[in-house]
Amino acid sequence: MTGLTAGSIFPKQEVAKLGGGKVNLGAPEGGHDWQLVVVYRGLHCPICKTYLATLDGLVSDFNELGVDVVAVSGDPEGKAQAMADEKELSVKLGYGLSVAQMQALGLYVSDPRSPQETDRPFAEPGLFVINDKGEIQILDISNAPFARPDPESIRNGIKFIRANDYPIRGTHKAA
Repeated sequence: MTGLTAGSIFPKQEVAKLGGGKVNLGAPEGGHDWQLVVVYRGLHCPICKTYLATLDGLVSDFNELGVDVVAVSGDPEGKAQAMADEKELSVKLGYGLSVAQMQALGLYVSDPRSPQETDRPFAEPGLFVINDKGEIQILDISNAPFARPDPESIRNGIKFIRANDYPIRGTHKAA
């Protein structure tokens, strides 16, 4: 795992986008100057389904704050499409995140417990808020599906940060 830290430059990644084309993690689109990247485990994860549905309902709120939103996983296209269909998602979905890309983002990677769970290694949850300078403003990396930040709290935090020029926190370097 790499040691991504608050305030460091987000390592841009390119992945396939559901519906065609590519999505650039770390490069906001649609006239937005910040980006929220949510890494989810995959179609096999019931917690991810609920989380993505909640996130999907907040995309317009994030967009109003100047934040482009993308959710991404290591799932292949068919599973990403099944997730979008099952939860009626409109959030931009990236798919096919490789293990090397997961590791470059500092994510925990798990092996499936059985073929019924999934058929490939997958990333545990991660969340990155990338500011207009390409820096990691907020990050959360988890090694389990049960610990991940509430999307509404992230939205409210970004609103506060942007309104108050609040600095990136957690950047103290030991002497």
